[in-house]
Amino acid sequence: MSQKTDPQFWGPPPTYEAASNTNHQGDPPPYHNWQEAVPDTSVFPPPPVSGYYSSGAGNASSDEAERAHQFCDNTPLWIPSRPSEAVYSSVQHHDLRPVRQREYAGDLQLTQPGKWRGRTFDGNGDCLVLTHLPLYFAAEDSPLIRETPKTIYFEVKLLALRSGPGADASGFSIGFAAQPYPSWRSPGWERGSLGVFSDDGCRFVNDSFGGRDLTAPFRVGETVGLGMVFSLPDLDAESKSGSKSKSRGEMKSEKGKVICKVEIFFTRNGHRAGGWDLHEEVDEDSGGVQGLQGDYDLYGAIGLFGGVDFETYFDPAGWLWKPAV
Repeated sequence: MSQKTDPQFWGPPPTYEAASNTNHQGDPPPYHNWQEAVPDTSVFPPPPVSGYYSSGAGNASSDEAERAHQFCDNTPLWIPSRPSEAVYSSVQHHDLRPVRQREYAGDLQLTQPGKWRGRTFDGNGDCLVLTHLPLYFAAEDSPLIRETPKTIYFEVKLLALRSGPGADASGFSIGFAAQPYPSWRSPGWERGSLGVFSDDGCRFVNDSFGGRDLTAPFRVGETVGLGMVFSLPDLDAESKSGSKSKSRGEMKSEKGKVICKVEIFFTRNGHRAGGWDLHEEVDEDSGGVQGLQGDYDLYGAIGLFGGVDFETYFDPAGWLWKPAV
C-alpha cells in the first residue's frame, strides 16, 4: 500500500482533555507459566492459536510499519482523567462522532447520533476513523473502581468493496485503540489496539505481523460487531490454578499494576462468532497487551484500505446483536 507523509501529532479531541502526556505505562505482563501452576496434564488448556508472520491477503509497507513504531516509541499514550458529566453522558447516550484522519480520502457523514455512513475512494491507502470520545473511560468505567463489569461494543455493516490499493484487495477492520494512535495504521497493528480484519478474518492485538485466525473473511452485506468485556479478576480461578488466594488489591502484575480480566467477542449478523481472552497468549512471541487491560481510555476504531462503503452503529437500537438483559 502507498507510503504516507510523516505523521502529525494531534491533541485530545474537543471537550475531552487528557491530564498529561507523560508516559507511565509498564512492560507487558510476564508469561504465565501454567506448566508449573497446573502439573496435571489432563487439565492443560488447549494450545494457543498460532500466528502468522505476514497476512495472506494484503500487507502494508515496511516503511509505514517502521514509521508507526517510531511514532509509538516517541509518543506516549494519554494518561486517563475523569470525564465531565456532560462528556460522559454523551457517550452513555451513544452520541459518538467520527474523527477522520488526513489519510482518509472519501465521504464520511454522521447520519444520526451514533450512526455513521462512509465511503473511501478507490485505491485509498491505509487510513483510520476514530470516535471523538472514548467508549471506555479508565478513570470512570474500570471494574477496579466500579466493582462491576463494563462492556463496550459497536457494529459495522459492509456495503461495498471496490478497487484496492495497488495489487491488494479492499477491506476494513473493526477494533478499539488507545490514543494517540498512528493515523495511517489499522487498529490491532500497533500498541494499545486490537482489531479483526475483513480480508482474511484474522484478529490482531498489538501485532504488526500477520495476526491469528478467528473467522472467515467478511462478505459484502454482512454486519460484524466487536466487543470488550472488562471485569474483576477471577479469584476462584486463580485459587484453583494452584496459586495462593489473593484479595483484589493483591491481584497485580510483576510491575505492581492491578490487572483486569478482559474478554473480547466478535459477532456476525447478530450472532456471536468467536472471541478470546486478552491474556491467553501473553508470551515472548506475542505483541503484548499494553493499553488494553482497562488502564487506558479506548476509542472505537475502523481501519480502511481501498474503496469501501460502510455503515457504523454505536446506538444499540441499530445493533443486530442484542445483549442479554
